[in-house]
Amino acid sequence: MVKNGDRKNHEHESFDIPMDVFPPQDNNDLDDDGRPKRTGTFWTASSHIITAVIGSGVLSLAWAIAQLGWIAGPVVMILFSVVTYYTSTLLAYCYRTGDPLSGKRNYTYMDAVESNLGGFKVKVCGVVQYVNLFGVGIGYTVAAAISAMAIKRSNCFHSSHGKDPCHMNSNIYMISFGAAEIILSQIPDFHELWWLSILAAVMSFTYSLIGLGLGIGKVVGNKKIKGSITGVTVGTITQTQKIWKTFQALGNIAFAYSYSMILIEIQDTVKCGPPSEAKTMQKATLISVLVTTFFYMLCGCFGYASFGDSSPGNLLTGFGFYNPYWLIDIANVAIIVHLVGAYQVYCQPLFSFIEINTAKIFPNSDFINKEFEVPIPGCNAFKFNLFRLIWRTIFVVITTVIAMLLPFFNDIVGLIGAIGFWPLTVYFPVEMYIAQKKIPKLSLRWICLELLSFACLMVSLSAAAGSIAGIIDDVKAYKPFQTSY
Repeated sequence: MVKNGDRKNHEHESFDIPMDVFPPQDNNDLDDDGRPKRTGTFWTASSHIITAVIGSGVLSLAWAIAQLGWIAGPVVMILFSVVTYYTSTLLAYCYRTGDPLSGKRNYTYMDAVESNLGGFKVKVCGVVQYVNLFGVGIGYTVAAAISAMAIKRSNCFHSSHGKDPCHMNSNIYMISFGAAEIILSQIPDFHELWWLSILAAVMSFTYSLIGLGLGIGKVVGNKKIKGSITGVTVGTITQTQKIWKTFQALGNIAFAYSYSMILIEIQDTVKCGPPSEAKTMQKATLISVLVTTFFYMLCGCFGYASFGDSSPGNLLTGFGFYNPYWLIDIANVAIIVHLVGAYQVYCQPLFSFIEINTAKIFPNSDFINKEFEVPIPGCNAFKFNLFRLIWRTIFVVITTVIAMLLPFFNDIVGLIGAIGFWPLTVYFPVEMYIAQKKIPKLSLRWICLELLSFACLMVSLSAAAGSIAGIIDDVKAYKPFQTSY
């Protein structure tokens, strides 16, 4: 599993699936909706969330804390964890419409929005979700290229003993990553990606633990804790830059905590109660957020303690660490493998959404609907579709070209976090909970929930503004397709 990556049955998102797609089974093997019994528990749900949340966002946390300082940095991280936990508990109640034990199940985030809010808000939710997934595709292309360059640069530094600046261009690495994704994107659906998802999960923990270990080792080697109470000081950067970078740091932290849009789908794996799935998910969310926050605190704080105000934007590619170079290489290979899988796990829902809707509009088109089987010796025949080949290839090419135009890891991560945090983590869960529980308008609880939503909207807008300002600032010194690092 990967950052925001544990997805289940996306191809039926917001659509009903006929029961004949499931093999005949005894009634004792079926749940109340006629589908095979869910077997998930508190422990499996917790592990899904933890492995989904801990991803590439962890690499920017040291930089984020450096912008905020030793007091505000950890405090903001804790606040994000508290808000994420609270809104996730609200969202858990929206898995079923009506009775928490026997009400109609909502299989996806959009299903929950449609059941509880309906109308125009469903379309808004879809746009936000899929724009966010599109942005993740761009961000992962940038991150993979940066890691590939870091491998080559670390070996270059090692062989030249630091005398060669080792400048290189990122374009070839982005193109290579895009070519790999074009091939992998032809895998028809999410269910056939299970092996890639598991591999990505292992890689995610590998590079995160390496980053943490290197941070601890550097603090011990320095024999002191670097950093300051207020973070990067004005003078080193301008006051305006300080404000924008502080806002951008909020987006980076938000990105690290974003998993709400997969919570409903994780909940759909939990076995029927009592206790209700909502109660099980609340407990799973609590332990998951505690574990994740503890891990993030270690990575972010040890990273900042190692490098102080000069903490790199990406802990493993910013070259705060040079040795052991082979361990840096292993970590960056793990990042690349993780991102190869993460790109597919994130984009498959978008692929499926477009293909399902296109098929509904043109049900008689062979170009869109006809499947060809390509025999593969020793394996099952590969299903080939012309529309899938062309549209998914175009999608990957677009994300690759945009990544080549805007190869700025921190800015892109901050913007993605800002775009997704308020609507998906706060607004929709709050509004669905209000509708589900029929909370009276202008009651004390209604006012408190709306104030929370408004405060988080301001945070998202600030983070988006800071990230956009960072992109504009970086673009001034960047020549597309030419600049070397």
